[in-house]
Amino acid sequence: MGKTYIDTVKYLVKANFEIDGIVEKPDIVGAIFGQTEGLLGDELDLRELQKNGRIGRIEVNVTMRGGKSFGNILIPSSLDMVETSILAASLEIVDRVGPCEARINTEKIEDTRNLKRKMLLDRAKALLKNVIVDEIPESKELAEMVRAEVKIAEVGTIGEDKLPCGPEVEKAEAIIIVEGRADVVNLLRNGIKNAVAIGGANVGKTIIELSKQKDATLFLDGDRGGDIILREMLHAGSIDGVARAPAGKEVEELTRKEIIMALRRKVPTEQAESELKEQINDREQRYDSRKRFDKKREEGWYQKVPSSTNGSTAKPVDSTQYAPQNPVSEPQAAIPAPAQIQQDVLSGEDLAKAEQFKAELKLLEGSLKAKFFNADANVIAEAPIREIMKVLSETEGVYCVVLDGIITQRLLDMCDQKKVEFAVGIRAGNITRKPTSVKIVLAE
Repeated sequence: MGKTYIDTVKYLVKANFEIDGIVEKPDIVGAIFGQTEGLLGDELDLRELQKNGRIGRIEVNVTMRGGKSFGNILIPSSLDMVETSILAASLEIVDRVGPCEARINTEKIEDTRNLKRKMLLDRAKALLKNVIVDEIPESKELAEMVRAEVKIAEVGTIGEDKLPCGPEVEKAEAIIIVEGRADVVNLLRNGIKNAVAIGGANVGKTIIELSKQKDATLFLDGDRGGDIILREMLHAGSIDGVARAPAGKEVEELTRKEIIMALRRKVPTEQAESELKEQINDREQRYDSRKRFDKKREEGWYQKVPSSTNGSTAKPVDSTQYAPQNPVSEPQAAIPAPAQIQQDVLSGEDLAKAEQFKAELKLLEGSLKAKFFNADANVIAEAPIREIMKVLSETEGVYCVVLDGIITQRLLDMCDQKKVEFAVGIRAGNITRKPTSVKIVLAE
């Protein structure tokens, strides 16, 4: 699960754990999500709370000693005190991590605002001393100083390309890649300090290295230029997700709310790549159709006929239209658009299996994950959408792939290669060759 942006942290849940075995951080986080799922209803489900920004990233610190794992768990929360207490208590029901027995004890719930109040008082005392000793500038001058500090002083550079970036890019585990310096400034103004700009249509060495070292989200403008940058990054970099500004808007002009919403709606790289290919194919088909029309018009397939103005006094854009000279005897003049591949028509046992896997697809809704089932309809593997090709290529005995995303040509080719019977997804992408051995099932 990617980074979750949380607006306000009110409380910090602190818990200790002891596990009879050697486990890693992802194992502990997975056990917490898995064993609390459905326990408290949809409103207090951990996945939904994190997805909606009500709780932050679950931090786990673990040490191994004597064949056991010890450590603590930290969960930032913006819920109220009662809901936070219920959430903290639910951690203690986790009794296993993988094959190992586990014991989790919630130590306390810390009100982060108390710490902020203390810091506020200490800072107020320091400011009062400065008021007495030094002369404070006029309010207008002070505002200009703060604005200049945010816009200019905090914008640094990184790498041999000297790309504009926020002050936390080098030490942050995750970065946001934007198009230009103005985008970095706007994100800084709204409290996001781990942004770096590409600085042009060409992707340089610095961006390529950063995208391979860190969890990289590409944040693009909502225009055609964003498509060009996306295409360059797909070929040159290694990005983990793609976020877009609303259509017609640029990142540099977004408000804080629009920025947060756009980052929450980011999609996996594979899905963004598939959607981009569909757009390119649509444009190419329209261009080819126009070229064929112009060629046939030059060859005399179409004749000019007067266009009627229906009594209108407005000047027509074109006083002539083109019509086929002999549409009955020359039916090949009409050029049909390529048909969109739909799901297979199934019956009997295949139909029953398809319905079962569609139910699994419903459970995956909004998770951006994929599950792999064997012939007995048991889950044998699970992966994020962006890793589906890698996991499928490494997993044997896969009978069905169910994904909360788009079925692409690459996925169908891999399913054909791995002898997979069913591919179940939200919808089909631009598929030009459908393997006969793979049955496509789509959400209704």
